[in-house]
Amino acid sequence: MTGNASAPFTAADYRARMERAARSAADAGLAGLLVAPGPDMVWLTGYTPTAVTERLTLLVLTPGHDPVLVVPTLEAPDAEQATGAGVLTLRDWTDGKDPYAVTGALLDAGGRFGISDNTWAMHLLGLQRTLPDSSYAALTDALPMLRAVKDAAELELLAAAGAAADATFEEIRKLPFAGRRESDVGGDLADLLRRFGHSQVDFTIVGSGPNGANPHHEVGDRVIERGDMVVLDFGGLKDGYGSDTTRTVHVGEPTEEERRVHDIVRAAQEAGFRAVRPGAACQDVDRAARAVITDAGYGAYFIHRTGHGIGVTTHEPPYMIEGEEQPLVPGMCFSVEPGIYLPGRFGVRIEDIVTVTADGGRRFNDTTREMVIVD
Repeated sequence: MTGNASAPFTAADYRARMERAARSAADAGLAGLLVAPGPDMVWLTGYTPTAVTERLTLLVLTPGHDPVLVVPTLEAPDAEQATGAGVLTLRDWTDGKDPYAVTGALLDAGGRFGISDNTWAMHLLGLQRTLPDSSYAALTDALPMLRAVKDAAELELLAAAGAAADATFEEIRKLPFAGRRESDVGGDLADLLRRFGHSQVDFTIVGSGPNGANPHHEVGDRVIERGDMVVLDFGGLKDGYGSDTTRTVHVGEPTEEERRVHDIVRAAQEAGFRAVRPGAACQDVDRAARAVITDAGYGAYFIHRTGHGIGVTTHEPPYMIEGEEQPLVPGMCFSVEPGIYLPGRFGVRIEDIVTVTADGGRRFNDTTREMVIVD
């Protein structure tokens, strides 16, 4: 198995996931699911192609039929090693043959199918040429909750990833900030994530001073100065599951305004967490956090959603945003990360990964949410 070798999942686990996905497709009125290489395929089969190229690889799930993985012949040996391959039929095709005809023979010619959001346009167009009466819906739209509810093993992996991110923060706060570039601190974050078990680092945001007012600044060559607020947002994959946490530190003593803004964000983050409970809507988490910031007079400076799901990727459904009425159920995992961003001055964000429990929520990040002073 490539890309997720440490996850404790068996062929039976993957069979159950594929069967559940096929049933969900039928319940949604779909003739089946077409899954391209990416997070959905990893979650359903454990398989990641060695390289994603123009050659078609596609998992075909149709209700009442065994799952089929269409693969290029030269990649079939690798696919056979995937944990889920024991419950898959491999249908390979050689260069010079039409992979869309191979795939089309497995499908209802007039059916409507859910298809991975990341499927290459050339592959979707090839299927449409082969089956002109078929239609397609983005998988995220058709089955937004497909990967949203985690089982016990997944929750354990997410908790371990969160603990590794926490350990990273505890170490980074001991290092010097003043006089070093954002990119230097970002490099330290990446090194620490790997030291604590991450195989993949997806992002290390270090937004110092005015750069912190850009939520997705990442890192630059700006030299961090005493008196700077610094947003640290970092995460990646550990044993195939994601971490993502944000803490905002201050280099030296903060001003009264900086403390006040940080306290408002901390209160908003706590309110968002307290809103997590079974049966609440995703938008209720956003509303709770946003109300604190709006009531404090900073509503115009909270410019993004309150949270996003996490699992085999660091961003996936569900999303904590106004208008999302999907109810929370135990096992859902997502971030709660309100922020205030004052253009040209500084930003503050505090983020934890949270899972829904039977009676509320549980955090996977436990480092202090109080303002941390660094050198």
